[in-house]
Amino acid sequence: MATVGLLPWLSGKDPALTVLRARSAEQEPTQEALDAIRHDLGLGAGPLSLLGSWAGGLLHGDLGTSWVSGTDVLPSVVAGLQVSLTLMGAAFGVAVLLACALVAPVPARGRASAGAWAAMLAAVPEFLLATVALLVCGVWLRWLPTSGWQGPEYLVLPALALGIPAGGLLGRLVADALPAVLDERWVELWRGAGVSRARVAAAALRRVLPPLVPQFGMVAVGLTGGAVAVETVFAVPGIGRTALGAAKSQDLPLLQGAVLALLLLGLVTGAAAAFTRRRLLGPALRDASLNLPPARPVRTHPAIPLTLFTALAVTIGRGLLRDPYAVHTTARLAAPSWSHPLGTDGLGRDVLARLGHGAAPTVGTAAAVCLLSLLLALALGFLPAVAAGAADIANALPPVIVGILVAAAAGPGTGGAALAVALISWPPLAAHAAALVQEVRASSFLTAQRAIGASPLWILTRHVLPSVAAPVARHALLRLPGIALALASLGFLGLGAQPPAPEWGLLLDESRAYVERAPWAALAPAVALALLAGLAVSGAAYAQGRRGTRVTVMKKETPVGV
Repeated sequence: MATVGLLPWLSGKDPALTVLRARSAEQEPTQEALDAIRHDLGLGAGPLSLLGSWAGGLLHGDLGTSWVSGTDVLPSVVAGLQVSLTLMGAAFGVAVLLACALVAPVPARGRASAGAWAAMLAAVPEFLLATVALLVCGVWLRWLPTSGWQGPEYLVLPALALGIPAGGLLGRLVADALPAVLDERWVELWRGAGVSRARVAAAALRRVLPPLVPQFGMVAVGLTGGAVAVETVFAVPGIGRTALGAAKSQDLPLLQGAVLALLLLGLVTGAAAAFTRRRLLGPALRDASLNLPPARPVRTHPAIPLTLFTALAVTIGRGLLRDPYAVHTTARLAAPSWSHPLGTDGLGRDVLARLGHGAAPTVGTAAAVCLLSLLLALALGFLPAVAAGAADIANALPPVIVGILVAAAAGPGTGGAALAVALISWPPLAAHAAALVQEVRASSFLTAQRAIGASPLWILTRHVLPSVAAPVARHALLRLPGIALALASLGFLGLGAQPPAPEWGLLLDESRAYVERAPWAALAPAVALALLAGLAVSGAAYAQGRRGTRVTVMKKETPVGV
């Protein structure tokens, strides 16, 4: 909150000039007008005095007065939060339904797939999905309204745009954990006793949910404050859009009120998720009598990652042989042809060339942020009490707001965007790691290891870390395309990669304006991100399956006395 209060001074911009532009763009910024605004807002007292005054009013339930509109902040924040919570409820319902559809085949077959389809759904850009849904269902078919917030029918398209990627993520996480439970002895006994398949599936689902409950809470909070792009496309007056508008106009009281509401929502949701998780685990967590399901590698056919890798490699390789900056005004928005296999963009630049040359900065930066988030999550996972609250707070901050704050301090650019995304991308991984660490430490197997004199280092390296690192690493791979999209959204706002860089996220945002006339320019980077997600997940599943097979063979061949 202190950093938000310092935004105008961090950016080096005159807050009086920014507020004047927001109030009236036509008014001349004379010295008299700027001095009047400084006197009216008390800017001469400095940022610390303003922050102290705001905090003092907060103790009395007063969030201050908007610098731009002159109205009380509290009603605006409450109204935006109500809209976002309603939209979050609808989107979360879509996500849960889609997750159930992705998980349903697992109990029937007793095993999970590599998860490539779920990963591809999770990698669909929300703002592109929102734009396509608006064009198809709103403009062409005229089934649903395209903008505004006046009734339940206005919920449908934004909820679908937000819920489909979230459902792919949640479905993949549950489907990844379920097969190991279905291999346990009690499942075989229940089935032999004639227990129905539905009841067995429900019991297995209850067994895998505790470490994933925090993920459901974080997804819900992310759908509330992180829906800035979708709220902008459909002109939904939610809390995320309110915060973004306040940040652009440097309306500090409104921005501080919106961010505070999101932080409180994150903490309340985190506390509710922790309570639900403890209720699901029951006394086993307290009594250290948990029995965790053994890790079970998901085997996938090598043709899946090989096909995805070949498609990406051929596309990127052909693009690298072309000039991504050559402008041909006579070939603007040209359809795919032999000379331009993926068509051209709004300036006549070859989309295939820009896709190929943008692969390294896009994937490289996203992979570096993903690796940093994974390492930080694993480190904080062994401090569950510290990780819980910090993760809830960091997860509640929209990437756009963090990007604006970082850019104000360090300036716009790829490095600043990467730092901003790294600051808010670790919480889901840390929450996942912390939940697994708590359950591993409370397992009866570890109690037995301590009883026979195993050293703490042996327990950590041979039992705790392997049990935690593998599922969290697969979770990190699943979030790799989402990190690339977060970098893209910052580039769209001028906070990340700058034009004419051929970064995939920038390609998406540049082509969004003419997606109706030239959909190929937007679909190319979107499909590339989906293929990347499928390749990351299926490749990891194939490698893990091979390691699991080798371990099983070695155990079978090892003599009993060894």
